[in-house]
Amino acid sequence: MLFRSFAAAAGQTTAIVGGTGAGKSTLVGLIPRLFDPKHGRVLLDGVDIRSLSLTELRGLVGLVPQKALLFAGTIADNIRYGREAASDEEVRHAARVAQAEDFVLAMPDGYQSAVAQGGTNLSGGQKQRLSIARAVVRRPAVYVFDDSFSALDVATDVRVRAALRDETREATVIVVAQRITTAMAADQIGRAHV
Repeated sequence: MLFRSFAAAAGQTTAIVGGTGAGKSTLVGLIPRLFDPKHGRVLLDGVDIRSLSLTELRGLVGLVPQKALLFAGTIADNIRYGREAASDEEVRHAARVAQAEDFVLAMPDGYQSAVAQGGTNLSGGQKQRLSIARAVVRRPAVYVFDDSFSALDVATDVRVRAALRDETREATVIVVAQRITTAMAADQIGRAHV
């Protein structure tokens, strides 16, 4: 299937594949309105997303970008950025789903351990897992994973995806995938093409 138009249903995972520069990130960037389409429209439950306020729309979407964005603060602060009112248990649950709890608890201060600006004191895989936890704690209607598993080793990738399947059972999940194993687990697979 070539994605010029597609529907992604709640309870299903849609994988988007394609070569470098094919427009995968551009396509998923339309969902939280990082920019608007020049032609066509994006509908959420039949409603043109341009009719929603950015705050309302982005409250419904959990975007995990290709490059993990972390800020100076604690591990808990970075996860809780997804939903400021999240309880400590919700933060820990999100970290467990993202397979981050083991490395978090191995840090000197656990969830209160410091994260340097940009997460420079963490590995690429650790940063990606915290970004995934941030989306999980939000509990959005739509999850968008833009090549968000690329820095994970294969075993961790498999564990994260298995935990996410349970967590996102009622949500719409869109995954930009480089690994064929990630795409093969989807309910539908399409190719981005410019």
